[in-house]
Amino acid sequence: MGFFLGLVLGVIVGVGLVMAFARSENARSKRRGELAATVAAFSRMTVEDSRKLLPAEFYPSWVVFSQRQKFGYHFLLTDLFVNWLNAELTKIWPYVNQAASELIRSSVEPVLEQYKSVILSSLKFSKLTLGTVAPQITGISIIEDDKSGITMEFEMQWDGNPSIILDIRTRLGVSLPIQVKNIGFTGVFRLIFKPLVDEFPCFGAVSFSLREKKKLDFTLKVVGGDLSSLPGISDAIEGTIRDAIEDSITWPVRKVIPILPGDYSDLELKPTGILEVKLVQAKDLTNKDIIGKSDPYSELYIRPLRDRIKTSKVINNDLNPIWNEHFEFIVEDASTQHLTVKIYDDEGLQPSEFIGCAQVSLKDLQPGKVKDIWLKLVKDLEIQRDRKDRGQVILKIIINSLLFLIFPSLLIILTLLSSVPFLNHYVIIHSQ
Repeated sequence: MGFFLGLVLGVIVGVGLVMAFARSENARSKRRGELAATVAAFSRMTVEDSRKLLPAEFYPSWVVFSQRQKFGYHFLLTDLFVNWLNAELTKIWPYVNQAASELIRSSVEPVLEQYKSVILSSLKFSKLTLGTVAPQITGISIIEDDKSGITMEFEMQWDGNPSIILDIRTRLGVSLPIQVKNIGFTGVFRLIFKPLVDEFPCFGAVSFSLREKKKLDFTLKVVGGDLSSLPGISDAIEGTIRDAIEDSITWPVRKVIPILPGDYSDLELKPTGILEVKLVQAKDLTNKDIIGKSDPYSELYIRPLRDRIKTSKVINNDLNPIWNEHFEFIVEDASTQHLTVKIYDDEGLQPSEFIGCAQVSLKDLQPGKVKDIWLKLVKDLEIQRDRKDRGQVILKIIINSLLFLIFPSLLIILTLLSSVPFLNHYVIIHSQ
């Protein structure tokens, strides 16, 4: 009797354990399915979806890139990848320092000579090392709008300890060793791997450029002296350095490094169009003068180089100046470049006083079509916290591609050739 009772109880307990195990497995399977669905949903998330879930102010500065996609959208993986890159960059920095110092010396020194101020007769590096502190990569993004290549952008920050001494000679024969100190830089570098090929390493060349210069600060000091005792020298050197950086590496300028043999001239910087601007007038400008009214004039540019900045005439004692002046600018990349307008109050022999500035994105212009634009003047184009009314500037703008400009000229040439009797037959035959 006891045997049968034990048998029945054993069967009941066994069946109960089997049922409990089966139920537990079903529950675990359901949880795994829900987790897989959640992971799949996260893998399909876009940047816009993440912005809806979490406001932009809660992200680090490197997460949100306007009009860009993060590295695979996986922010955690991106963070790990950035940390790994920074660790490796720190290891190889002594070698990068040596190679980069020689590259900067050979490529920037001729540009410094080109843009040196009239009060300087010579400007060269006597010492150039980038120091022991490596830059820090703070963000990575991939631009996926070009199927013929791969474009990556690296946001970098550098507060280094370089040793840079410039040998300066003035027109008066004075020789000065100038030390460049306290360099602080934040910007975005762009690397373009193009064209893609079926031969290792799968791209023919690498182009690099400073895509965006967010901050560039430095101080100048005479070795063993005081630069303030030489008026005008500091501003001349600083302007030369900034012009050299702008013209040698700042986008759309790019350096092309061939990796595989081939012709990569199509990757180099070329003009793509002409921007025609009519500076019409300004309205309701802020008065900077205590007695009388401001004497406004304008500076316009696409690239802030001294030989490319256009300056209007000065309109005396007028807060609603009418210029009606025409200017032309070379366009190299309409998708990223802007027209900048800055208005100043002329102070005669004293430095001009800034009134306000405005900017037009060239990608918003329709080629071949004149556009009337009213622009509100602001204090700063980057940090627009200024609530003060500084006035408006009115422009008429048209952008023309080079093909649009060349085509009418070709038609005129063909018309002239066809009018010559002995060429008429030749032109007609070869135009068919």
